[in-house]
Amino acid sequence: MQAIMNLLEKYVVPVAAKIGSIPWLVALRDSFIATLPITMAGSLATLLNALLSTYPAQWGMDGFVNAVQPIIQIDTVVSIGSLTIFAVFFAAMWGYHLAEAYQVDGVAGTLISLSAFFMGINSNASLAVPGLSKGAVKTLTTAGATYANGSLTVPNAFATGNLGSASLFTAMIFGAIATVVYIWLMKKDISIKMPDTVPPAVSKAFTTLIPGIAALYVIAIITYLFQAFTGQAFGDWLSATIQAPLLHAGQGAGMVLLVSLLVQVFWFFGIHGPNVLAPILESIWGTSQIANIQAFQHGDALPYKWVRGSFDAYVWFGGSGGTIVLLIAILIFSKRADEKAVAKLAFAPGLFNINEPVMFGLPIVLNAIYFIPFIVAPVLNTAIAYFVTVAGWVGPVKIAVPWITPPILNALMATGFDWRAAVLALVNMIIAFFIWLPFVMASSRVQVDESGNPTAA
Repeated sequence: MQAIMNLLEKYVVPVAAKIGSIPWLVALRDSFIATLPITMAGSLATLLNALLSTYPAQWGMDGFVNAVQPIIQIDTVVSIGSLTIFAVFFAAMWGYHLAEAYQVDGVAGTLISLSAFFMGINSNASLAVPGLSKGAVKTLTTAGATYANGSLTVPNAFATGNLGSASLFTAMIFGAIATVVYIWLMKKDISIKMPDTVPPAVSKAFTTLIPGIAALYVIAIITYLFQAFTGQAFGDWLSATIQAPLLHAGQGAGMVLLVSLLVQVFWFFGIHGPNVLAPILESIWGTSQIANIQAFQHGDALPYKWVRGSFDAYVWFGGSGGTIVLLIAILIFSKRADEKAVAKLAFAPGLFNINEPVMFGLPIVLNAIYFIPFIVAPVLNTAIAYFVTVAGWVGPVKIAVPWITPPILNALMATGFDWRAAVLALVNMIIAFFIWLPFVMASSRVQVDESGNPTAA
């Protein structure tokens, strides 16, 4: 056991610490966190419409659905203004946090990243409109649109399909390129200096003028050359050749289990696993989750089985490691007064997935007794939930719920009130409980001396 811990501490922990301190990765993580109000608003609208429209319509309650149409329409407006254009919000936050990470003007970074994103996506909106009359086609083509094979293309118009989660990778890449050029020029002090008598707001705007223009022209040149050589927008090419394969890879058992394992290993050494791996969790499984939410809104088949919320619903009960299960085991079976005292204090926060009190108070961090269950229980829970979901025995997660939602209820809400999800979460908790239990009982046989050091009983 000690040899394994020494190996991990020597090779894994330094890598995790370096990853967690890379400014652009921190900025990427913070950008996703900053969009949380938008994600929650869109998810709440989806959930309400499911309760007011989707399920009642399936149950033949047409009168009820008609009566609550005003609420349904309001929810639809919220959805259009949030998840439907999610990539726009992310692009803005990405530029802001990336600029702030390198101590330059974040507001300018926001605008530059946002502008770069719009340059990178297709600006010709297409819509399937079969059966248009010759008169309508003539009117539309005269106005600049094109119509062929039942498809209407409107130039200089952004389709909402290009503003949602499908364009997140475009926002990341073009936003990063533009903001990095802006940051580099700002750091080189290539800017217009204004006299001290000029108001600060005006002076700041002129300071960012040259770096901002240069950054946007770099993106414009890339966009022009890419379209000239490939005949398609960069965003369309990226979605088809890179983003789609990555999202597909994220549905593989190996990748899901590896991330689950790494989260636990990082946490054991006191490094916040979900934060370190947030760029991967959010860019791959977060994108998949938003796609599921949007598909559910439109009544389409869900494109992904395993998404970001699946970890929260079936694995991280009380936080990473399923620590609420550990607290229950301690409260029932432990004979150590110090552990029971910590468990009593940590239980209420743990019920709402705040597990720092138990991670650092028990502690679990660098506690050799709890290393094995802390690693094994979540990975096994992930494997069980993954295969049950992929097999179709439980519906995939299709709604983002607040991370503080208690276990079991989280799974129930995230799957649109699929009772099987609640059963799966409960079964996983029971399995985790019996994995934790022998180690809790072993820990009970360990006494603590006056210095707080464990000694054999």
